[in-house]
Amino acid sequence: MATEGNLALILERVHREGPASRAQLTRETGLNRSTVAAVVAELVERGLVREEAPDATRQVGRPSPVVRTDPDVTAVAAVTEVDAVTVAVVDLTGRVQQQLRVETSAAPSVQEAVAAVQLCLSRLRAGRGPSWQPSGLGVAVPGLVRSGDGVVRWAPHLHWREEPLAAMLEEATGLPVRAGNDANLGARAEHLFGAARGASHVLYINGGSSGIGGGVIVDDRMLLGADGYAGELGHSSTRDSSELEDAVSRRRLLDLLGWAHATDERLEQALSTDPRAEVTHEVRRQLGVLSTGVRDMINVFNPERVVLGGFLGIMFSLDPDHFREAVARQALRPAWESVTVVRAALGPDLLLVGAAELVLEQVVTQATPRPSRSALTV
Repeated sequence: MATEGNLALILERVHREGPASRAQLTRETGLNRSTVAAVVAELVERGLVREEAPDATRQVGRPSPVVRTDPDVTAVAAVTEVDAVTVAVVDLTGRVQQQLRVETSAAPSVQEAVAAVQLCLSRLRAGRGPSWQPSGLGVAVPGLVRSGDGVVRWAPHLHWREEPLAAMLEEATGLPVRAGNDANLGARAEHLFGAARGASHVLYINGGSSGIGGGVIVDDRMLLGADGYAGELGHSSTRDSSELEDAVSRRRLLDLLGWAHATDERLEQALSTDPRAEVTHEVRRQLGVLSTGVRDMINVFNPERVVLGGFLGIMFSLDPDHFREAVARQALRPAWESVTVVRAALGPDLLLVGAAELVLEQVVTQATPRPSRSALTV
C-alpha cells in the first residue's frame, strides 16, 4: 500500500542514494513489487519523483523503470556571512541550480540581510516564471539559532542578538522559513551528499570568514542539544586559554598575505604556492592548535570520521599526513584507531545545500506534494 510511511521510505532512499529501478527499490526496502509500484505512482502524482525508461543495453531480462527525484522540487537556500548574503535554488539531489550573491561592505544588519534575500528571491522568481513554487526557504546563520522558532539568539560576527530572523523572512518572502546554525547545516550536507556519506558518527568542523563552527552526528542524527545550540566548537579553549577560532583564523592568513578578502579558491592557490617561510610557519602553527582541538573532540564524541571544511580543509590538504600524525600523538589510542580525517567534499555550495535541506527534509519525511500540485499555495 502507498501509506505515508512507505512513501517517505521510498522518497528518502532516492533522495539520499540517487536514482534506482523499481526492482532495486523492492530489494532494498523489503516491500513487495506491487507496493513499490503503488508508492512510486503516488510519488509521481504528488510531483516528487519521475520515472524514466532504463538503459536497455545494460539490462538482462525485462527492464525496470528508473525512479529519480523530480528536479522541479526545490527549496530556496540563503547563507548570511559577514561580507555577503547568498541565495540559491537547490533541488532534492543537493544540486544548486542557480545562485545569486549580494556583497556587503560590512557585516549586514538583520534588516539588510532580509532585504538582500528578498531582492534575490524576486530576481529568481522573475527569471523562473510564475510556475516555479519552491517548498520553502532555509537559512544558514553563523551563530546560535533557536531551533523552535528560528530566532537568532547570538551571532557575534554579524552583531545580531535576539533577532526573529525566520519570522521576518516569512513576512518578507511569503515562504515558510527554517533557520539553523551554518556549521550544523554544513555537517548535514556532507553527511547526505559529501565526505561524511556512509558514516554514522561524524565530527564536522568548518572554518570561514565568520570563525569556526562544528556539527556532530551520532547514530546518523544531528546532535542539536536542548535548544539547537550544540556544536559551537570554535568557542572551545586552547592551551593558552584563547578561543580556538581566535588562534586558528582565516583573518590571520589573509593578513599575512596582505589581502582584505579572498575566495577559498584564491586562498588555497596562495597558500599552496607562496614560498615564504612565515606563511608555511603560520599554517603549521594553526594546524598544530587545530590538532589539539580535534584531539579533544575525538576523545569526547568518538567519531568514525572527521571532516574539515572551509579554510581548515585547505590547510589540512597542504599536509594531511602531518595533521593526522599530530592528532594521533595526542588522542586516546582506542578512540583514534577507527577515525579517518578527510576534507569536506562539497566545496563552496556546502552551506547552501545544508540550508536547503532544512526544508527538503520535511518534504521527504512527509512526502509533501509539490506546491504547484497542492491545493495549498505558498
